[in-house]
Amino acid sequence: MKKVIKKAAIGMVAFFVVAASGPVFAAVGDQGVDWSVYNGTYGNFGYGHDKFAFSQIGGTYGGTFVDQATYETQVASAIAQGKRAHTYIWYQVGGSQEVAKAALDRYLPKIQTPKNSIVALDYEGGASGNKQANTDAILYGMRRVKAAGYTPMYYSDKPYTLANVNYKQIIKEFPNSLWIAAYPNYEVTPVPNYSFFPSMDGISVFQFTSTYVAGGLDGNVDLTGITDNGYGKQQGQVVKPDTATPAIENSKEANEVKGNDVEVGMTVKVNFGAKNYATGETIPQWVKGQPHKIIQKNGDTVLLDGIMSWLSVHDVETIDAYTSQPTTPAKSYIVKQGDTLSGIASNWGTNWQELARQNSLSNPNMIYAGQVIRFTGGQSGATARTYTVQSGDNLSSIASRLGTTVQSLVSMNGISNPNLIYAGQTLNY
Repeated sequence: MKKVIKKAAIGMVAFFVVAASGPVFAAVGDQGVDWSVYNGTYGNFGYGHDKFAFSQIGGTYGGTFVDQATYETQVASAIAQGKRAHTYIWYQVGGSQEVAKAALDRYLPKIQTPKNSIVALDYEGGASGNKQANTDAILYGMRRVKAAGYTPMYYSDKPYTLANVNYKQIIKEFPNSLWIAAYPNYEVTPVPNYSFFPSMDGISVFQFTSTYVAGGLDGNVDLTGITDNGYGKQQGQVVKPDTATPAIENSKEANEVKGNDVEVGMTVKVNFGAKNYATGETIPQWVKGQPHKIIQKNGDTVLLDGIMSWLSVHDVETIDAYTSQPTTPAKSYIVKQGDTLSGIASNWGTNWQELARQNSLSNPNMIYAGQVIRFTGGQSGATARTYTVQSGDNLSSIASRLGTTVQSLVSMNGISNPNLIYAGQTLNY
């Protein structure tokens, strides 16, 4: 889901009008992210104010299914952190309702986000030459999503949509159901640049960047409050899903541990919803979700090995309460003079983007001697992977297919113009 769209800057854009007597949505103006397997087992948010995440469950490439093993844990992680989790399906069905049916038969029963939450169809590659057939296949899918009890959305970019889809038929049947991408450049963009808004009717979510933070992450803004769908009353930042799924139940277990449930000697994980140590310092992302043994307990606080900072007992969970998936203890490295993040990453068989994400580094070029870099596993880069460009490919569709970002492909392959690639070209990823 990575689109860079060249557009001339436009003047004032009227995105939506809310009548004074109309409904008020808590989510209007909220920002959030979207994830694929590239974003790791638990996903990563760009900023503390992010309120929602779309996670890819998998999808079809013209009839070939590719499941995302990270989907359920990403959903559980988002909800445990008090965010609104939604789902998207890679929907490369062309104009075939038969292929669409097979994909929806496979994925709709596996949705882990609550009823009425968004299930978006990601249609950005593989369109047939028949515009009406493409539209019918999309509408078929959106009707299936609605019939299953979810909020259907259509994801793509404006040029691809105008070239391949009769989108006004979509918004006639499903008003305000578009999630459209348009990026001004590859620079870090923490807030929307509305000069590049893809002016179309029916847009509810605007994906405004693929570089929300350094290293690459899609950034989105909710224009209508649609990301509230599926989530009822909220208490502070704790999201209350309207219905339960296994992933949602796992997220609750991760945040409902009682103080008398943990004792010295137990192995626990730090909850994804945990914010601060007992001292008030922010708990870094690398600490969360990893196994640690309790070495001391004092009232309602515990001391964990490998962390050596006191936490509230309500911010930890017993090791088997959340997931049975194996985890890898965090590695650590003290930066020396002359080190680079990419060099450190290479020693661990990963990439600099993953280290930047796990260590919350906003500028991966700024590390210093004595700094501690930690790594909990993921995004192995020890074995080089390549992809041969096919006719009709673009970097955006390739990045989505491979579970990476356009920026990463550009950086790894020394591409000066991301719009100029050719059939037969070999790309590293």
